[in-house]
Amino acid sequence: MYDFAHGQSDSIEKVTHSICTLEFVPHRELYDWFIEKLEIFPSHQYEFARRNISYTVMSKRKFLQLVNEKYVDGWDDPRMPTITALRRRGYTPESIREFCDRVGIAKRDNVADLGLLEFCIREHLNKIANRRMVVFDPLKVVITNYHSSELEVMNSELAEGEGQLAIPGGEEMVQSENNPEDPGSGYRKIPFSNELFIEREDFMENPPKKYFRLAPGQMVRLKSAYIIKCDEVIKDASGNITELRCSYIPESRSGEDTSGIHVKGTLHWVSVKHAITCELRLYDRLFKVEDPSSEEKDFKEYINPDSLHIVKAAYAEPSLKSAKFDERYQFMRKGYFTLDKDSSEEKIVFNRTVTLKDAWAKEQNKK
Repeated sequence: MYDFAHGQSDSIEKVTHSICTLEFVPHRELYDWFIEKLEIFPSHQYEFARRNISYTVMSKRKFLQLVNEKYVDGWDDPRMPTITALRRRGYTPESIREFCDRVGIAKRDNVADLGLLEFCIREHLNKIANRRMVVFDPLKVVITNYHSSELEVMNSELAEGEGQLAIPGGEEMVQSENNPEDPGSGYRKIPFSNELFIEREDFMENPPKKYFRLAPGQMVRLKSAYIIKCDEVIKDASGNITELRCSYIPESRSGEDTSGIHVKGTLHWVSVKHAITCELRLYDRLFKVEDPSSEEKDFKEYINPDSLHIVKAAYAEPSLKSAKFDERYQFMRKGYFTLDKDSSEEKIVFNRTVTLKDAWAKEQNKK
């Protein structure tokens, strides 16, 4: 009955090329026979190998098990290889088409490398994604000399002149490009103050040689802002670092730097006072092995326990308050992200589409 209905359905819909997987080769003769005897529109069946992808499964029966047994959160869970899941994760149609073009078609079974799909989305997002600064694991930085008279004079002059760059209370707006790969993407203004968050991993109390991030007595540039120097490390009673006291170089403002100081490290940051809070969902590969279906045990035993890591409270620059579902973002030095459907006015949620580099391959090589 399937063969009887298959050809008629294609014929009614005027399908010229009915694309099937290789297991339908023995069915083609009957498919053609029914069309010939019924004298209907001559659809034709073509068979190609299934497009399998590494580190996942492509069987609808296995998808159903994953959904029904709650290993994933529905058919559009961003770890699934369904189109609706890829869309929710932030994959673009252009990147998927590029992947398909690169893989091509074949008459024998093969497994396409998931790393190639990730490469295609990175290439596309690098061109179209707006850059934003988001701190995942915050460490507070206090710039002790930021309220100096020089700043107050500059702030006063800005208020009398270009006004839009001045913020009352010794704060200011700095300007940063939206996407250096797209000259037409323009610039945005980011609030800067004497209290900032940087990534905890961007500071080391006893750094090794050639460590270019922040350390005691060492200088770095804050993206689109100033050069700062770490003067003091504040710890709690348990010896945990809670705050860094730093000083800034007033003449080192990005785009207007006359300090003559050259530093090798540039850090992203957010102003404590102006930061918004958001949840980040960091997705990774659903399975630990390249081809779960070919392993001896049940395929579900190879599920990657670290396929989802949630950052409950990350701190983002305020422009992300107006993020849109059809926009893509690069969180600087972290990865590419898109707004999730679970977002609301009370809670902003971003899904990680892909990391900036293929960290998975690096980890596998180490192992």
